[in-house]
Amino acid sequence: MEVSLHANSRLKLHLDCTLGQIIRPRICILGGGFGGLYTALRLESLVWPDGKKPQVLLVDQSEHFVFKPMLYELLSGEVDEWEIAPRFKDLLASTSVLFFQDRVKSLHPSDHLGINGPTTSSCGGTVHLESGLLIEYDWLVLSLGAETKLDVVPGALEFALPFSTLEDARRVDQRLKTLERRNFGKNSLINVAVVGCGYAGVELAATVSERLQDRGIVKAINVETTICPQASPGNKEAALKVLLTRNVQLLLGYFVRSISRVEDVESSIKPDDCEVVQCDSEKYILELNPAERGLKRQSLEADLVLWTVGSKPLLPELEPCERPHEIPLNARGQAETDETLRVKGHPRIFALGDSSSLRDSHGRILPATAQVAFQQADFTGWNLWAAINNRPLLPFRFQNLGEMMTLGRNDAALSPSFIEGLTLEGPIGHTARKIAYLIRLPTDEHRLKVGMSWLTKSAIESITSVQSTLSKVLSSS
Repeated sequence: MEVSLHANSRLKLHLDCTLGQIIRPRICILGGGFGGLYTALRLESLVWPDGKKPQVLLVDQSEHFVFKPMLYELLSGEVDEWEIAPRFKDLLASTSVLFFQDRVKSLHPSDHLGINGPTTSSCGGTVHLESGLLIEYDWLVLSLGAETKLDVVPGALEFALPFSTLEDARRVDQRLKTLERRNFGKNSLINVAVVGCGYAGVELAATVSERLQDRGIVKAINVETTICPQASPGNKEAALKVLLTRNVQLLLGYFVRSISRVEDVESSIKPDDCEVVQCDSEKYILELNPAERGLKRQSLEADLVLWTVGSKPLLPELEPCERPHEIPLNARGQAETDETLRVKGHPRIFALGDSSSLRDSHGRILPATAQVAFQQADFTGWNLWAAINNRPLLPFRFQNLGEMMTLGRNDAALSPSFIEGLTLEGPIGHTARKIAYLIRLPTDEHRLKVGMSWLTKSAIESITSVQSTLSKVLSSS
């Protein structure tokens, strides 16, 4: 590997794949989410024969790995950003994995010989990054994830905020802070519209409603007539119970037809106030159409619109240069893979997570969840080891371990798959969920730091609670 810094200050990495010159296999992993990062860590943990331990390169557009299931806790203030969004360089400091913060510009595979064709060529293809970096790889892992699809409804792209990335969470948190400052000491409520009542929408609605308390109302919109249609009965019941006890209005059986911006005519906000609170006087109108008979059209006014429905994989942005040899994609834009997670027609390319269209035993595409990506990363790492060492590859079989969802700072629901009908909810479910996610944090060192941080916070909260109780007792005596 040769690294040189050119006069234009762009780093260019030339990796020579000429037969006889390459010493170790080179694996390029595109995307550092659950699939990509955990595949890299799995490869690092395996025992390799002499001379065959691969050189692993991990590419992601962000500086931080994001533990997405706990993004909601950033809004509630329950976790610190470093706990669920550590830097890749910190996580990989004690490994041989090379990290590059960059975006993928184009992909040029050269292994298009069919799954039964020869796989002993010295190079699997090249990846071009936006910085000008050229990476020649022997094996490629596609784990680029997905982004929220906002262009399906007029106005959503301009006025709705997604909640999928660390940047999204920061933006939503800042917008809520602005609204909280603007409405401080006033009788008007903050109106938040959450579009979608799947897991993401329900968790977001529960978190925001708890944060706002009596200062706001959350209107949750869903095309289905129920929340979390795919959830277990226990989780669904626990979530519904929580939402109904908070300032959440459920609008079920509706879909959003359009979102538009209107002028805020509240005369109480003066121009001088804007300099202090950075006020944004914009309000939005959501036009709702009924998806069920018997319902009437509605118009909602909101200060903030949060969008949680629809997603699109990022694979189409790879733009392979030769169309006959491009990655085969399904209608949803996911790479078509066999049961070993290899892309069909490309024996040197693996795909997992949102990038893969693998189906379960019932013929259904596996859901785009952290649990699926986490398990696929383990198999992808092993199958790369097997392919490099000329061993048989293992077929991936998803094991559903259960479902978890957060419902607030001290509330959650957890339904383990191994005990039918059991649902842990409330404080017990909250504790069980945090322990489960603590175990799944990427490295031992990070787990230890986060575990100590959470333990310290818990102790401080307990002491504060005891002091508050004693104060109330003493004041009443």
